[in-house]
Amino acid sequence: MIGLNYRKVVQTLTFFAHKEGGIINKMKVFKLIWLSDRLHLRKYGRPILNDIYFALPKGPIPSNTKDFADNSDYLTDVEKELREQMLENSGRYTIKAKNQAQLNVFSESDLEIMNLVYQYFGQLDEFTLSEISHQYPEWKKFEKNLEMGHSSRFEMKYEDFFENNSNAHFLFAQENELLELNKEIFLENLIIGNLI
Repeated sequence: MIGLNYRKVVQTLTFFAHKEGGIINKMKVFKLIWLSDRLHLRKYGRPILNDIYFALPKGPIPSNTKDFADNSDYLTDVEKELREQMLENSGRYTIKAKNQAQLNVFSESDLEIMNLVYQYFGQLDEFTLSEISHQYPEWKKFEKNLEMGHSSRFEMKYEDFFENNSNAHFLFAQENELLELNKEIFLENLIIGNLI
């Protein structure tokens, strides 16, 4: 699987911030990104960002994307420079877009899915999105361990994003045949990526 594209991460944060009028809550944007990656993976066999997800008490978090949202010291000078051009902190829990998102980093399917996710989930606040995320199998499998304090976070696997649950939003109601095919494509690309 091709690794994380930092340009795409910054533009995704900018894209969703603009959907909110320029400023977005960090937890909310992380959940919108998770929903977008989940849906894109199920429909097209690849996530949008290829980030590493962790299950935390408040739901899934894309780890590297969080570093960009937080302007972390882990960012390289080049990454910090792009972040500076596009984003700024507007409070402890929010980020502000300084420019329009550069949509040319996205595929048509990336934009289709991000727009769909915002259309159906964008009106919800970060706490509601957090509660919704707790219904999905990729987070639920860590619920007990998180409650018992075995760790503050657990690495999630993209393979689990293909699992169904009865409470899922209708956007995630893909045919089993399509899911199996896309899971196969994803796993094959994962193997190829590990060989490169």
